[in-house]
Amino acid sequence: MSDQPADPIRQVAAWDFDGTITRRDTLGGFLLHVAGRRRVANAVARHATSLARGLGHNGRRDEAKAALLNSLLGGRRHDDLVAAGRSYATRLTEGYRPTSLEQIDVHRAGGHELVIVSASLRFYLDAVGEQLGFDHVIGVEMAVDATGHLTGALARPNVRAEEKAVRLSEWLMQSDRPPIGESSERAPSPVEIWAYGNSSGDDALLAMADHPTRVE
Repeated sequence: MSDQPADPIRQVAAWDFDGTITRRDTLGGFLLHVAGRRRVANAVARHATSLARGLGHNGRRDEAKAALLNSLLGGRRHDDLVAAGRSYATRLTEGYRPTSLEQIDVHRAGGHELVIVSASLRFYLDAVGEQLGFDHVIGVEMAVDATGHLTGALARPNVRAEEKAVRLSEWLMQSDRPPIGESSERAPSPVEIWAYGNSSGDDALLAMADHPTRVE
């Protein structure tokens, strides 16, 4: 029998945001916060057809969302949107689900790693993660040019459906650093995952969890 101690099991709680930690969608509110009602209404009207087509099709939904974000945020300064995101995040606290906050506290007390995996924008998700004591945030990021302005394109695919599992798996691998003095070529640490989601867009995230919970 080997005297080698077993590798510690990482315990990770992965949370969707809209409808899971919050009671409702938050992206629309952020767009109103930074662009105003008239510009948002005009952009939605311009993209109404693609938005409608995307309701039952994941690929088209992602394309429609990218086009809408391009219309409303393209050309803006990245730093300005980060500041707007911090301001907006303070408005969201009253819309959090008390039961979700309680469960987050349970995981934190148990020493579990906490990560948000959401299709919302990181402009405000990062601030939310800080507020709630999360260890990491995975969300939608927009490409930035050399002058610090948004190009209007997404930096990576929309964090929805299969992409949620892809991005969580990627983070688990990147954050699994060996102890000092141990080979970097060792096998990945075993991980136990709790996952929380509320919609079909979270199915892939829930499927990779040892303990999936659908929030109603």
